[in-house]
Amino acid sequence: MHATTILMVRKGGRVVIGGDGQVSLGQTIVKGNARKVRRLAKGAVIGGFAGATADAFTLFERLEAKLEQYPGQLTRACVELTKDWRTDRYLRRLEAMMLVADREVSLMLSGSGDVLEPEGGIMAIGSGGNYALAAARALEDQDLDAESIVRRSLAIAAEICVYTNGNLVIESLEAA
Repeated sequence: MHATTILMVRKGGRVVIGGDGQVSLGQTIVKGNARKVRRLAKGAVIGGFAGATADAFTLFERLEAKLEQYPGQLTRACVELTKDWRTDRYLRRLEAMMLVADREVSLMLSGSGDVLEPEGGIMAIGSGGNYALAAARALEDQDLDAESIVRRSLAIAAEICVYTNGNLVIESLEAA
């Protein structure tokens, strides 16, 4: 997925998801302050998306509905969403990936049916995701909290990836 960087870090009793604000159309920057990270389920879940904006909004709405159907069960809600995502003719065409987290669980979701928990509490998606992931892994053993790691890692990704900017949106939750 091009045109964004989303990073999730779980460390020291907090989970943080951060993302940049750049929206690109081909080689053109269309918007620099998009909000790709948001709260769901009355603030109990945070999520970020990479991919087509309309597709991501559709997936956030569907996830919100699944969270209402399965309150307090993020993993089950995500599994049900990805089942729909793979089998529904409309949803199958959506091009996006998501990172979501609650107080206990962090997950990456994709249209190919993936519901993955990060190894080591760090995961990233988007065109700058690998840069942010590498930076976060390098910083994780430093004396930094989760939010500082996310901010520094996204700043590094913004210096490398032309589809990522430094206009960040950060959301966090206290872990269980």
